[in-house]
Amino acid sequence: MWTDNIELFVEFPVLVVGKQSRFAAHFTVLDKHKSVTEGSVTVSLIQGKKGIRQTVDAPSSPGIFSPTLQPNKAGNFLLVFDIKTPKLTERIILKDIKVYANVEEAIGELSGEEGDDGSITFLKEQAWKMEFQTKPVYRKEIFDVVHTSGKWNVAPSDYQNLVATTNGQVSYKKKSLTEGSRVKKGQVLLRIQSANLTDNNLKAEYEKTKATFTQTKSEYERKKDLYESKVIAKSEFEKVESKYLVAKVEYETLAAGYTGGSKQVVAPFDGFIKSIHTRNGDFVNQGDELLVITSSNSSVLEIDLSTRYFNQVKEIQNIWYQPSENQWSDLKTQNGAILSSSKAVNAKQPLLKVFAQINEGIEMPEGAFTKVDVAIGSNGTGLVIPESALLEDYGQYTVVVQLSGESFEMRNITIGKRNGSEVEVLSGLKEGEVVVTTGAFQVKMASMSGNAPAHGHAH
Repeated sequence: MWTDNIELFVEFPVLVVGKQSRFAAHFTVLDKHKSVTEGSVTVSLIQGKKGIRQTVDAPSSPGIFSPTLQPNKAGNFLLVFDIKTPKLTERIILKDIKVYANVEEAIGELSGEEGDDGSITFLKEQAWKMEFQTKPVYRKEIFDVVHTSGKWNVAPSDYQNLVATTNGQVSYKKKSLTEGSRVKKGQVLLRIQSANLTDNNLKAEYEKTKATFTQTKSEYERKKDLYESKVIAKSEFEKVESKYLVAKVEYETLAAGYTGGSKQVVAPFDGFIKSIHTRNGDFVNQGDELLVITSSNSSVLEIDLSTRYFNQVKEIQNIWYQPSENQWSDLKTQNGAILSSSKAVNAKQPLLKVFAQINEGIEMPEGAFTKVDVAIGSNGTGLVIPESALLEDYGQYTVVVQLSGESFEMRNITIGKRNGSEVEVLSGLKEGEVVVTTGAFQVKMASMSGNAPAHGHAH
């Protein structure tokens, strides 16, 4: 049994009046398919408004809770499991669970042990120790797509050139600062020093500008009082005010980043160093380029398309791409947008270019290529599974289907369209069936080993 968050696989002896049944209730958190290692489980056997229950406050072993019930009445009941952990609370109800009046009745109705159905046994204890994941087959909108490639570019708005604001000698704050280094907003990257220069000496210029600003400010405040008292003319006051404002701007500009006779160059935002254009100790002039900083707030995906789709570019419905290795995402989910597309091609550039804004962190480096699926054609609905569930052998696709908690089978399927990380299933699966999306190969290997543990093992 599954909820949105948890899977319950439970084994227990047939319920018989007066006989104890010990449950082996396996609880798995579906996210990353890991065992529940703490919490309590209450199992209840209910008919109408009456019933019996037992609570266990911890698993008997990781993932497995072992409450015991002893029915006192025959009939059909609800079997209810309530699990409470620090992170979740769930209730799972099994309907029409029969309690037999005696052992003979149970044996007569169940006709002995089940035969071998040819399924693959893969224990929960095995799955919990490895990377393992399952997902139900679901129905979803499917598009006709063009399979192509794209290249990652940093958005122009996320570049910033840092230039020298004065003449002087470059002194890097961190000797290990290299291209690709991460930087934080406000971090001091380097200083420009000019203390040893005769001309354009920053310290001398700073002191001169500060003195001019102090002098003009004092004169401005004195003239302002006289003007408000109507002692001097407006034209005389405006002349003093103009000098003060110019001196103020010059001083504040020079003072920004000034410390100890040098000008600091700081990172304007979080990001990384794209390129470095000066070395430690180099002399630079005002306006010279020092560094280029980029951020990863957004990226531009440059997509190649055949010219046959020129008239359909405006009808693109979605774009799938890989922000990191073997991970898919799409434009709609991330609220991205198509920025533009090329209107002409030539011998050197025979493909159309489509540029899309990607609003998520991209782990791939600038200039790296990615697989891209562009939805241009018509859409419909169909059964889909994650592409990671597929096992391919000479062009034939199979999946591992979970029949019960620890029982699986290999199933041949026919696939259709691929939309990024999802693939359409044309035959072989039904909606709601559960397939293994991570760890399918290990289950397949278990089927070939010939020494799989018996189903219905004791805990």
